[in-house]
Amino acid sequence: MEGLPCLPGNSFRDPTQTNFHVSHTLDVKNGHRVTKWPQVGLGGTRINYNQISEDELELLRNYRPELIYGKSVVQTPDKFVPATLAFDKKVLRFFGYFKQTIHESPNEYYRVRPIKILYYLEDDSLEILEEVQENSGIPQGKLLRRHRFPKNDQGETYNFRDINLGQNLSVYGKVFRVCDCDAFTREWLESEGLHVNQSELIPRDPYISKRTQAAELKTYKTKTDFDKLKQYIEMDRKVLRFYAVWDDRSKMFGEKREFVIQYFLVNDTMEIREVHQANDGRDPFPVLITRHKIPKDRYDVKGTFPHVFLELSETEVVNYFKPSDLMIGKTVNIYGRDFLIHDCDMFTKTFYTKNFGVNNFEPVDIQETRNEYAKMEIPPYNGFGSLEDSMQNCLRLQPERPKKDYVKLMENDHRVLRYEAVLDSPREDDKLRKFIFSYRLGDDTITIHEPPQRNSGIIGGRFLERTRVSKPGSTLERPQFYGPCDFYIGATVEVFRQRFIICSADLFVLKYAEEHPEQFTPTVIESLRQHLSNETGRPDARLTTNIRIQRRPGDFIRLYAEVRNKLKHMRITNHEEIRQMFLRYDKDRSGFVTRENIMDLFRQINLPLENDLIDAMVAECATSSEGKINLYDFLRFFDS
Repeated sequence: MEGLPCLPGNSFRDPTQTNFHVSHTLDVKNGHRVTKWPQVGLGGTRINYNQISEDELELLRNYRPELIYGKSVVQTPDKFVPATLAFDKKVLRFFGYFKQTIHESPNEYYRVRPIKILYYLEDDSLEILEEVQENSGIPQGKLLRRHRFPKNDQGETYNFRDINLGQNLSVYGKVFRVCDCDAFTREWLESEGLHVNQSELIPRDPYISKRTQAAELKTYKTKTDFDKLKQYIEMDRKVLRFYAVWDDRSKMFGEKREFVIQYFLVNDTMEIREVHQANDGRDPFPVLITRHKIPKDRYDVKGTFPHVFLELSETEVVNYFKPSDLMIGKTVNIYGRDFLIHDCDMFTKTFYTKNFGVNNFEPVDIQETRNEYAKMEIPPYNGFGSLEDSMQNCLRLQPERPKKDYVKLMENDHRVLRYEAVLDSPREDDKLRKFIFSYRLGDDTITIHEPPQRNSGIIGGRFLERTRVSKPGSTLERPQFYGPCDFYIGATVEVFRQRFIICSADLFVLKYAEEHPEQFTPTVIESLRQHLSNETGRPDARLTTNIRIQRRPGDFIRLYAEVRNKLKHMRITNHEEIRQMFLRYDKDRSGFVTRENIMDLFRQINLPLENDLIDAMVAECATSSEGKINLYDFLRFFDS
């Protein structure tokens, strides 16, 4: 195949070749990158062309053999050292400056800024630094980072031959003047065959020179005999305190306000603080005038003084407030406000007595008679509604519901004390009437029920609705209501001008009184115990009312309707559920339950029935022989 021309179709690939490795031509020697000619071709094949490098060919071209006698001396070639290693950490340092033009400044037209130019020989890179001056206000330090500075648009860069003393170095449109260099730079440039020019002085900045001359010509005043250090040592933490008022009521929306004037003896400064009162309607800013030296007349200055951008100093203002200007009874004008000093503290009085010989410190009376505002008067109770409801109408435009003691209401919801009473009346017809008092411990309300009596000519039923009853002789503003301790055997109870005499009570009353002796007096408990023991013949017998309730044919229907209404109010309308609840107590299926089972059932379903209504229903369905209740007759109250 070697004799064929290299034309398309005349070259063929060797099918037996399986190795296609390529020899590398780059290598690292002594930490430096060097080139290496390949020894074999692609896949390890023999190379047919010359592998001698250009340097070796140059050596062979200039080789001149010489005939010598004796043993030949082998010359060792010089060791190659790269520039990065030969010129490592060798830097040429030049000193110079550049001028910065200052626009719109009456004090200077240009500014001289000294610099340092560093030339790194290892890679021909440059760097320009500026020394940092304290409080100069100019961003200084590194002006141009280290890199090769471009020389022209053809891509050439600066080298050490282009930099010399007394020449300008133009970099990125800014001209830097090279004035001097260090000893190493001068020696190295001369070793390279370059002529180093004479050094130049860096010109001084004219603005800095002007300030230096002004500082040298500064004048000083002779110190006075007043020693501020002595005043600081003797008067430190000593403050004169005056109490003053500012009466501004002569102007619109003005008022009379109290202030505290504090005079600090350590540096003759003053501070005015406001005295706040409760509900004065002002923001809690305590300081009206901050601590500083206050002039007597801040407008007593020259007309040429520029108030717009300058503040008053001791040069313009001479008269300041002193302790002799502050006395009790004097009115001082501070920044347009007239403060009347009416009193001071004990330290201030001692200071004035010792230094000014003042002994009269009688305070000025600033109190004024205040107009008393009309107080809201609660109108008398008119009798409509309860006292609490009427009071809410007087206190608010939209009355709220009076608050109740819900803890007491939940604990004593079903506890009712029942008493039997008769009217205290001179009429013979009223003496035969009997009443049942029901006192509810949950809300201290009283209900009076009169059992109907046959052929009496008086319609029985509800005599008094559920309400709180006040005692006679109590005022309408502070009424005193009847409590459990006011009901005992023989007690006279006046209910809305009707007098009743308690003649009997339920056994539960005695039981409750013995369990809660703190609510009853010993006399009440003893009277109940003695009366119930005499009536029943035994101390633990249950009291039953001697009045037998005689009902007419329509009474049963009315009781039934009242029970149905209460059940509907409690959302108990399912007849089968009511039947199952009652049958749960009839365990032996005898058809009878006791009165305690009925009371327990009402208590579980939270049925708010009165005890007299329950007794009437039980009496309607109870058997006379065993005292049990016919369950099926009792269920007629719940079946429609």
